[in-house]
Amino acid sequence: MKSDILRTKFLDFFREKGHKIFPSDSLVPDDPTVLFTSAGMNQFKPYFLGEKKDTRRACSCQKCLRTGDLEKVGTTAYHHTFFEMLGNFSFGDYFKKEAIEYAWEFLTQELNIKEENLWASVYQKDEEAYKIWVDNIGLDPKKIVKLGQADNFWPANALTLGPNGPCGPCSEIFFDRGKEHGCGRPDCSPACSCGRFVEIWNLVFTQFNRVGENKLENLPQKNIDTGMGLERMAAVLQGKGSNFEIDIFSPVVDKIKEIIKTDKTNLIYAIADHVRAAAFAIADGVYPSNESRGYVVRKLIRKALWNGYVSGIKKAFCYRLVPSYAGLMKEPYPELSKKENDICAVIKAEEEKFLHTVEEGRKHFYEVISAMPSQSRSIPSQACFKLYDTYGFPLELAKQMAQERKLTIDEEAFADMLRRQKKQSRQKSKFDNAVFSRQQIQIDKKTEFIGYDNFSVSAKITGIIKENVQLDKLSEGEKGILILDKTAFYPVGGGQNYDKGVIRKKEAAFAVEEVQRVGDAIAHLGVVSSGVFSLNDKVEAEIDSWRRQALCRAHTATHLLQAALRKILGAHVAQQGSFVEEDRFRFDFTHFKALTNEELKMVEELVNEYILNADEVRKEIMSISKAKKEGALAFFGDKYADTVRVISIGNYSKELCGGTHLSNTAEAGSFYIMSESSVSSGVRRIEAVVGKQAYQYACGFRGEVFELSLLLKSGTNKVKDAVFGMLKEIKEKDSQIKKIQRDSAQQLLGKILADSISISAGAAFINEFSDKDYDYLLHLADLIKQKEKRAFIFFVSRNKGKDIFVFTASADIIGEGFHCGEFIKKVKDSLGLKGGGSKASAQGIITLKGLFEQVKDKMLKELSTISLR
Repeated sequence: MKSDILRTKFLDFFREKGHKIFPSDSLVPDDPTVLFTSAGMNQFKPYFLGEKKDTRRACSCQKCLRTGDLEKVGTTAYHHTFFEMLGNFSFGDYFKKEAIEYAWEFLTQELNIKEENLWASVYQKDEEAYKIWVDNIGLDPKKIVKLGQADNFWPANALTLGPNGPCGPCSEIFFDRGKEHGCGRPDCSPACSCGRFVEIWNLVFTQFNRVGENKLENLPQKNIDTGMGLERMAAVLQGKGSNFEIDIFSPVVDKIKEIIKTDKTNLIYAIADHVRAAAFAIADGVYPSNESRGYVVRKLIRKALWNGYVSGIKKAFCYRLVPSYAGLMKEPYPELSKKENDICAVIKAEEEKFLHTVEEGRKHFYEVISAMPSQSRSIPSQACFKLYDTYGFPLELAKQMAQERKLTIDEEAFADMLRRQKKQSRQKSKFDNAVFSRQQIQIDKKTEFIGYDNFSVSAKITGIIKENVQLDKLSEGEKGILILDKTAFYPVGGGQNYDKGVIRKKEAAFAVEEVQRVGDAIAHLGVVSSGVFSLNDKVEAEIDSWRRQALCRAHTATHLLQAALRKILGAHVAQQGSFVEEDRFRFDFTHFKALTNEELKMVEELVNEYILNADEVRKEIMSISKAKKEGALAFFGDKYADTVRVISIGNYSKELCGGTHLSNTAEAGSFYIMSESSVSSGVRRIEAVVGKQAYQYACGFRGEVFELSLLLKSGTNKVKDAVFGMLKEIKEKDSQIKKIQRDSAQQLLGKILADSISISAGAAFINEFSDKDYDYLLHLADLIKQKEKRAFIFFVSRNKGKDIFVFTASADIIGEGFHCGEFIKKVKDSLGLKGGGSKASAQGIITLKGLFEQVKDKMLKELSTISLR
């Protein structure tokens, strides 16, 4: 049975049993407690917690990503990072009896699996489930295994180890592959790990609430949570001994074999798994980076590439597998096919970056080895860690290169350094979430925000706080926080800066300097400029309307920019962060390379075109499901409620957004990109201005062009031609100067040749000059090499405040194995040199200023030790 058919049969079966079919949720869950969707139950958490009650029975085929068993992938027949989980769920509806009966019916009647091939396990204290298997299903008691809490309780070992919360026993169903696949023992059963029995379905009976060690309370609502791995079930139905042999894997496995020419199935299977996982994660908007989810994707791509690298493939290849998966998974997951080109580009860029990292790391690794004492057989762990931390050089490659030279690496010390670095990183990343950083307060008030359509509001003071203490009043000159029952002030959030303004009452004023949300309250931080404010006072809260409008111009422009970037660069572009200020903003987005000048120009022109269109900026409130169905973009990483605010502009922009916006794009005025840069691998940043700042930016350019036109004595529309003309003239004069210098070098040649110093390996030319550059010194050295077949040349000159040097040797000497760069590396410390070079020449600076004679003597001494013939 094909995997697509299995998926369809499962969903159809439970649809007929009254289950609502839910589409697969994104791999990036709304739940902030997990990095990725790791189980079918993740999207149903609100139902399990009783927060949602509109559905009692649900079913899904959920794409999942887990990294807990990463090192096992490829070495076993069934472990994956990405996999599909078939599941049926009950939220206070049916329980053990129906769950077991549905599972048995589906396996034996829909999939036609023979009953004699099926076994079951139950928690050793769950007599209820055991009786259902025996009495209702008629399963032979000899084929029911009772296991402990480590195997048949969810979460595993929850009774003794926790955590507190919903939990319960589970019952697993196993497929017996036959005695020929087992250990041969007569008592072999699902309790044995020999591989004969394959777990195909886990039925979790969530009936308890753990309140302490071995302390369980009955839950008022008993739930069912089941999970059947599609790949594992497909392997059983297709008669395969490994998941990697099934229909949605085998074509990719065959392609990998063609590419890397290896018979190591563990490497091949790991590549197939990791590329599939990375492709699906990228399709859901997760790009390789050094943090969080992005780090997982980067690790998957690099591990897959590394498996090919150690098999002899020294070029990017993983991206070539994506089209195969796009075709194989097109029916259930069309997004993979739609984003195929973008996914390929992202993976290829990450592969090439890693290959460059490896090559750079190899060079530095050889430097570490060459600097080691000859008697040492252990490479310093600190050096290996620096290679890993600075260049991303894999420890595996370091170990391999060390073994080739019969050297060792202290892996335990390396691991300890890695642990310490992670600990320091976690400590550095900790931040204070309290209000305004310095306030450690708990506010139980609620503020109604009505500032989308109002710039001022009549309100009542419900809370006054000063220095973490709740007060009844705040007097003139005092700083503190005012909490109102309603406000027009927008708090900082969603990348948008806060409003400023004033809160007034008769003969009293409070200047609002900062606004943030704390729980359900909106806190206004500021200072009383006059009068006294007391609890329950009636006040007028008025925002700075000019600042608000400037923030709106910038915020709406971020939406226009994202729309333009997606049109010019591709649908892979997704917002990764932003910060909106008065008429200026920064916008971070996913893209795997720097934008070209032409791309930046096209983006800027398109945003200005949107502004000139004078399109309406529509604001709507709708359900999150409707918003997603209509294609509204969400900010990566944000958690959204069931009801969301959607901002739509023309037919080109639709985003979930709670910020303040313009009514019409024309109100933005104009748009200019100030800079484009890298934030991290796969994430770029654009800084831009709109409105008044855009006007001032344009005026600044116009002023500079006017000043240049005066200096160049040209019209403002001829500045470019005048500059090019000047550059051409400078280039011509520079050529004339170089010709004069070369002529002077020819004149000096005779004197320099006469000053040569004879050494055992040839002739040494060590001379000092004034105000000569590298080109001049190298040209003069070339003239000498034309005359002298065995020459060592070391020239020094004072140039632009630095003492520079060049070192080279004639072709005959280089041909005998002499290496100028290596020689300078050897003597640079004793001679006070900084620099390096190739086999044929080297250059750099001299730190021993004004001590040429001293340097000359030392260089001559070093050259005298050379013996080539």
